[in-house]
Amino acid sequence: MLGRQAKVIANGDFKRLLDHVSRSRNPERDRCIVLLSFKAGLRAKEMATLKWSMVTDASGQIGNEIALVNGASKGKKGGRIIPMNPMLHAALSALMAVVPAKVGHDRPVIYSERNRGFSAETMRLWWHNTYARLGLRGASSHSGRRTFITQAARKASEAGGSLRDVQQLAGHASLTTTQRYIDGSTDVKRKLVGLI
Repeated sequence: MLGRQAKVIANGDFKRLLDHVSRSRNPERDRCIVLLSFKAGLRAKEMATLKWSMVTDASGQIGNEIALVNGASKGKKGGRIIPMNPMLHAALSALMAVVPAKVGHDRPVIYSERNRGFSAETMRLWWHNTYARLGLRGASSHSGRRTFITQAARKASEAGGSLRDVQQLAGHASLTTTQRYIDGSTDVKRKLVGLI
């Protein structure tokens, strides 16, 4: 079992989060951190170890997918291809434009002010401090990932997919693990019962 799960973030709080990071010392970087979590479902370790080579195409421009390698993920087989969300694509392009000296094939996308990358623990601390400033209790570095997985599960059939597609996006070895991430909705349950 997962134990205590990270809070799923409501859309209004997500917008507050984006507004908050737009006023930080590193707004382009911080927007990318938020969107890597909420629009790609990356774990703290994955955000910390993400390299420019994993998000750029052969011409060096932001590509149409994130090619997460096994070593950047959890376990031995956590690597996966994640289609690039348009908001995330734009944010990564903006970051690339403002920090060209920090962009390089094997350089980290998420950098510290000392020009090094974040560790997974530093990334978790960044999330802890950011949520604390917004007063979002129960939220953690995993909240964006859990929100992403929940939203993807709700939209899967609309897109002609299934929970197997969500499992692959999440990089879970087991569909059971993916199912534990999905937050139920009382309103959706009411609608479903009304359709039966």
